[in-house]
Amino acid sequence: MNPPSTPATGQAPLTVGVFVQRFSSTPRGARLARRLVLHQLDAWGVPHGSGASDTAAVLVAELAANAVTHGRVPGRDFEVTAKLLGRTLRIEVSDTRGELRPPAPGAPRPPMLPLAETGRGMLLVEALADRWDVLDRVPVGKTVVAELDLPH
Repeated sequence: MNPPSTPATGQAPLTVGVFVQRFSSTPRGARLARRLVLHQLDAWGVPHGSGASDTAAVLVAELAANAVTHGRVPGRDFEVTAKLLGRTLRIEVSDTRGELRPPAPGAPRPPMLPLAETGRGMLLVEALADRWDVLDRVPVGKTVVAELDLPH
């Protein structure tokens, strides 16, 4: 994954805000993660109902649902981090299940049945995020990162 772009001066982009929270690996935890990230974005100046907020909502909802569905380990939480880096929103969702990873960005996927009810979540992430990747989480697990370039 390409890091957020740096200004011509060679300085790292300004981190405006960071939100980090752990949630129970349940559908309720995934729903709460989406709501709290959207509340934080509103406080950072990305208003509810804006295109950026709506896109972020889908990204957080999908990544959190994947963490709950595919990354759940009994007794372990998942973690959501949202960072506002200049005009880039970086969403990170970590779980403790490192062996179950989504296909890498741009990797071929197995064909899906037309009426299948699952298997399209990362297609949404790939379509909506400007960049995304799957990273190892230390000491255990994985982190799925999605970045969204915010309008000026």
